[in-house]
This record gives sequence, C-alpha cells and structure tokens, in this order.
Amino acid sequence: MRKLLSLVSLLFAIGAAGDSSLPLSAFPQSTLQIATPDARVHRFNIWIANNDRLRQQGLMFVKDLPANAGMLFIYAQPHRISMWMKNTFIPLDMLFIRADGRVASIVANTKPHSLDTIQATEDVVAVLELKGGTAAALNIRKGAVVMHPLFERRKPVN
Repeated sequence: MRKLLSLVSLLFAIGAAGDSSLPLSAFPQSTLQIATPDARVHRFNIWIANNDRLRQQGLMFVKDLPANAGMLFIYAQPHRISMWMKNTFIPLDMLFIRADGRVASIVANTKPHSLDTIQATEDVVAVLELKGGTAAALNIRKGAVVMHPLFERRKPVN
C-alpha cells in the first residue's frame, strides 16, 4: 500500500510539473531550406528537438508561429515516427523526412489538441513542423528536398 501511495504521489508530482514548458529560446536553433518540385527554394528558421525532453514538448503551448519558422524533430535511427497534437494550440503541417533529406509524406493542417496518432508512412529520421497551410502555399510535397547539415551527414557514399 505504501508503494502504491508513493507511486500515486510521484505521478501527481510529474503531472503538476508537466505544465512547466521550456521557452523556445531553450531549444537549439538553426536554418534549413526546402527545394520544391517547381525549382523554388524556401528558407526557414527552425528550433531543433534533438532529445527526448525537447521532442516531448515540441511546439506545445505555442500560440503563434511565423510563416518562415518551424521545428525539426531529429531521431537517431530511421523508424515509423508517431506524433500527436496534445497541448498544441495551432494547426501544423508535419513533413516526415527520410535520411536522404527527401520528404516521405506530409500531414497537413493537423487538428490542435487532438490525441489522434499522426504517423509516418515509412521509416524516417526527422519531422519538420510548419505553420498549418505552409506546405500547400509553397508547393512543398512528397519528394521535396530538405537541406540541412543533418541530412548531408546521412547521405550514402557511392
């Protein structure tokens, strides 16, 4: 019984602390470019979520996102990444990116606060979240090339 009470107390403490989000300024920052099929290149200022703590928070609690901004979630190994929109206040476009930097799939205008699972259609190493509607407005679609040092290091050597 004592262990159960300790566990319940711990879970309550974690839940109470769960709303203490990091400011975006605490995330590493970078830039990336996306080359679209119509031969245009679009530049974005990004925050990087490259560890469990940062990936867990992501863009939660953010109430506005500039059109030229986004968050890049980076994973060590390719896998079927799943995400959700818990505590996310704005619709997002999620670009699932393969190790070679190519966009594998896009889920556009995700529903804020939804607990529905949003999953990559194949193994990917990164997800780029942009303001909802950005992908369509800029003609970013499957096969677009995301240019960032992360993907340069992962290109196969012939």
